[in-house]
Amino acid sequence: MARKNQRHLGYRLLLANCLTVIACLMLPLGMRQLSALGYLSLPWVLSFSLGAPLESGRWSLQRSRVYRLLALLTFASSMGWYFTGANANQAGFPLLFVWTLLVAWSCERLIRNLAQERLISRDVLMGALAGYLLVGLAAGLLFAVLESLAPGSFLNSVAKDVSLLHGSAGQAARIFSLDFVELNYYAFITLTTTGYGDISPVTPQSQMLSVMVAVSGTIYLALVMGLLISRFTVQDVEEEIAEEQSND
Repeated sequence: MARKNQRHLGYRLLLANCLTVIACLMLPLGMRQLSALGYLSLPWVLSFSLGAPLESGRWSLQRSRVYRLLALLTFASSMGWYFTGANANQAGFPLLFVWTLLVAWSCERLIRNLAQERLISRDVLMGALAGYLLVGLAAGLLFAVLESLAPGSFLNSVAKDVSLLHGSAGQAARIFSLDFVELNYYAFITLTTTGYGDISPVTPQSQMLSVMVAVSGTIYLALVMGLLISRFTVQDVEEEIAEEQSND
């Protein structure tokens, strides 16, 4: 029961963290940089929400320890990248790797946690939604890292002369002072396979990363929807059996 309560609390915290980052990205220009705090807190929230052993046994415990260590490494890499000057773009390489690994592993652990739920409750639905938002926000961050590593990886066809990582201090600015909203917008458009066409990947790296994001969103939805539908079916059957037994 205690483990179940911790899982549900983790779902709520993860959803709250993701919604906070999205809310910060909706703020007026100059205040959107607050989203960096939300991104920095994500590894800690993931460590708390998904860092508990999923099964009994030594191997599961070791995997959980490695996962929490990866979350700590991701936080350290994020700190290093955010406080690096925009012209020192090589600092994004470690973050690109560890964030990709952390989010992929987090989705795997989240789906396994959802598979342990016997009943579909509000908290379970929150967890499923949080995982989808996590993939989108992580994709936005990865696109921003790639744009800092190779400026011009993405093209805004509406305003071609405006950088997708724009800030008021130019190349001397710290990464955290730049604005990531357009790349986060593009990330969710790619994740949902909507594709408005206003922002386009123009390098092989950005194109393949966009493909990976689109495929990841489709796979996540297929797995989670299948899991939730199966749980709803089992839940209905169990309720019918319980009702029949009570009538007898």
